[in-house]
Amino acid sequence: MANYEAPSKEIGFVMQRVLDYQRLNGLPAFSEATSELTEAILEAAAKFAGEVLAPLNRVGDIEGVTLDGTEVRTPEGFATAYQKFVSNEWLGLAQDQDYGGQGLPFLVHLAAAEMWNSACTSFALCPMLTAGAIDALSEHANNELKQQYLPNLVTGKWSATMNLTEPHAGSDLSKLKTRAEPHGENYLIKGQKIYITWGEHDMAENIIHIVLAPMIDAPSGNKGLSLFLVPKYLVKEDGSLGERNDLKVISTEHKLGINASPTCVMSFGENKGAVGYLIGNPGDGLACMFTLMNHARLEVGLQGVALSERAYQDALAYARERVQGRNAETGESARIIQHADVQRMLMQMKSITDAMRGLTYDAAFAHDFRVNSETEQQRQYYEDRFALLTPVVKAWCTELVNEVTSIGIQVHGGMGFIEETGAAQHYRDARIAAIYEGTNGIQANDLVGRKILRDQGAAIRVYIEEIIESASVIEKNTELKDIARKLEEAARNLDAASKFIVENSKLGQGFVGVVAFNFLMMMGYVCGAWYMARSAEKAISMGLEGDPGFSERKLASVNFYFGQMLPRHKSYMDAVIDGAGAGMALKESSF
Repeated sequence: MANYEAPSKEIGFVMQRVLDYQRLNGLPAFSEATSELTEAILEAAAKFAGEVLAPLNRVGDIEGVTLDGTEVRTPEGFATAYQKFVSNEWLGLAQDQDYGGQGLPFLVHLAAAEMWNSACTSFALCPMLTAGAIDALSEHANNELKQQYLPNLVTGKWSATMNLTEPHAGSDLSKLKTRAEPHGENYLIKGQKIYITWGEHDMAENIIHIVLAPMIDAPSGNKGLSLFLVPKYLVKEDGSLGERNDLKVISTEHKLGINASPTCVMSFGENKGAVGYLIGNPGDGLACMFTLMNHARLEVGLQGVALSERAYQDALAYARERVQGRNAETGESARIIQHADVQRMLMQMKSITDAMRGLTYDAAFAHDFRVNSETEQQRQYYEDRFALLTPVVKAWCTELVNEVTSIGIQVHGGMGFIEETGAAQHYRDARIAAIYEGTNGIQANDLVGRKILRDQGAAIRVYIEEIIESASVIEKNTELKDIARKLEEAARNLDAASKFIVENSKLGQGFVGVVAFNFLMMMGYVCGAWYMARSAEKAISMGLEGDPGFSERKLASVNFYFGQMLPRHKSYMDAVIDGAGAGMALKESSF
């Protein structure tokens, strides 16, 4: 297993050049967040990821977590690393300064979070959920709850969870049986939740559970759901911790991967009831929870980027050392990186990762502008862009990370199937990402049903028009004419597919379900092509500025993507337009 080294140059290239970080720095909210400051922060984050978190990855996978009664013990070194994470104030990078945060762009947080997820995904899941809970409280909680809970969540001194799923109700939240009963000014929560990531652990002194549940007299269905803050330890008026709340972990799951991240079955209110505090208004629970979930979905997509990067680094290091076969030209013993098929696999891993990073970072870029733009028109523009890209980031990146980590095993050959190399762990850790925070089928239905059909394709048309306009500019560079042509063709194909969906949406939800996933995958490849084409433009200028090595590697990645990855979008388009009928003809008796 190779040592993890944060791809700082790649990350800086996307942030500073492809996305033009100076535009963020030009917003009044980020006037002090200069490129120089950002670079220094990310250098420190890279060091923390490589020196503190990366050594925990293998240890955590082997040891896993242990349940001792109602206490969960994390693997050796995790609690110490978490305290360092808190003391370095990493979680507060993009948080509100009124609650102890540093007020930097969310894009900066996302870049640092990529490093943490590459280094140790199991560890990174804990602050990821806390950050999502901070978003939900910041947007929906009353001032009293904000003042009492946000400062300790922003520092990471307290962690947070998201409690949705129950044994009988997966994604269908209208079936929840957990109930909230009014009790004075607060509520008593009773019920059971499953798949609660970091639901119990020994790293933070308090755990704040964000729980979705209907009140006892609420109407049935999603409109009856409310959201509650339920702390592990009750908090006194002076901010100190009081008695333990009536909640506990019943068991922890034995999983395929992310073994150092406890996935808990939580019981609330077995005795008198767990004290909970209403977030937002009664019946607005699902809307409030989606603030947390949208944050989580973006960062889960980021996990796809991060684990792909880690798998690529390990595969590349192995390929440079492993001697097998002979060089086709010299006849001498060869390291496997000299073999054409291995080169193909490595570049497939790299180009996919590069494309995913561009897409994911652009979604974070849009988030910063939707919150901090000075005009309503600009805020709405980026609101639409963020909404459009979020399901694509989550689903496309987490589909492809399964492919990239699988290729990583293949590059290792037989050793990839041996746990000691670490290649298998990346594959196992990645597999959950396509499932949690809403399966990728749910993301696809969201993209088509809510983001495409709700505005009859208006937002995606704006996005496609920008791609086409960008292609016309890129074409002026004689080195990039072929890439520009392919980009424009792909954008027009995406436009044709989106129009086909809008025109045929009257066929009903069955039609949407049949075309949604293939359309999302098509869109992912086309989006990725746009960021790669923009990367090519900037890479050429970097070569002219005296960095020919980086420029050469980047252009190789871009050319490979356009030659071998982008063509996939056509098969997905065919599945949308020509294959819809075959999908709609299926019924239960077909199986």
